[in-house]
Amino acid sequence: MHRFALIAAGAAMASAADLDLPPNLKNLTQLEEHILQAEIRASPLRAVAPVVEMPKEEAVAGAALPTVTAHGMGDSCFNPGMKSITHGIGQKTGSYARCVPTAGNILTDTVDGFLKNMDKSVDYFAAKIQADPKLKDGFNAIGFSQGNSLIRGYIQKYNDPPVNAFISVHGTVMGVAALPSCFEQGKPLGLICKAVAEVLGDLAYLPIIQNILFQANYYRDPVRASSHAYLKNSQIAQWNNEDPSSVNTTYAANFGKTKRFAMVKALQDSMVYPNEGEWWGSLEGSYGSKALTMKETKAYKEDSFGLKTADEAGKIAFESTPGDHLQFTDKELYDWVQKYFIGEAKPAETVVV
Repeated sequence: MHRFALIAAGAAMASAADLDLPPNLKNLTQLEEHILQAEIRASPLRAVAPVVEMPKEEAVAGAALPTVTAHGMGDSCFNPGMKSITHGIGQKTGSYARCVPTAGNILTDTVDGFLKNMDKSVDYFAAKIQADPKLKDGFNAIGFSQGNSLIRGYIQKYNDPPVNAFISVHGTVMGVAALPSCFEQGKPLGLICKAVAEVLGDLAYLPIIQNILFQANYYRDPVRASSHAYLKNSQIAQWNNEDPSSVNTTYAANFGKTKRFAMVKALQDSMVYPNEGEWWGSLEGSYGSKALTMKETKAYKEDSFGLKTADEAGKIAFESTPGDHLQFTDKELYDWVQKYFIGEAKPAETVVV
């Protein structure tokens, strides 16, 4: 099955000029899925969660709400790492835990981390959550890398049933200004990196690209962040309510329903740039400039999606790990679960914003 057939409907919304995809992206969409999966496995953009050991202590049954986990770019709920993390969190909390994929098997779940766009992935994620009766009264959520964009999107677009506490581990929640892991000294770019690199520029905010490539949806170029194309077409621009002519007040209202946000930053992150974005910061102005902290960003100052309101309510906590992307210990993982899922095991409340 060719991926290009699956995106044809999306292409219909673009202009005729947009239908000529850049060559590497076009090649990517036309690969057989099993070949594409092999390309993903060989790519430095693959952010795969590690296998963890089960917690040693015996859990108190029902010590916390159920947990939903979300995987990173090039990973899958069906991989050993995400299986072990989900099972381990369930053991730790004594409650139901489920990894929610963006497709039905390891092949499609892996591929869709690239070739199903962010909004469509969130919609699929939400449908699976809403169809699960064990999650109907609310749940906690923990994401890894790109999986945190799924959870952020679910919170802002749906949050019904509500996310009580959200742990974002090395997350892309505020987007990225570049994908530096593509560029390894002495190594040629693989097809995945070539396809991503050729569209992260002027092409990124064309409707056809936004409708295909997940990474383009959270690519926030600081030089183009005030451009018409970015404001009108970028999915993360819409989530941030950056276009004053099309503000969605539901995003802030839904953001306010979540009781706790625990943001974990990798201090030596080579995947998410700038890593300040893992703490709700962002790069502004130019690539040589220092990344702004959360409170320095326009999104915070204008409270465009409820970030300032959440912070002033004491909902936002910050954690860090000393190493690179998705390098964390079993102890760190279970300590976060203990602190934010078990230690604050109360149902989510709606906060008027």
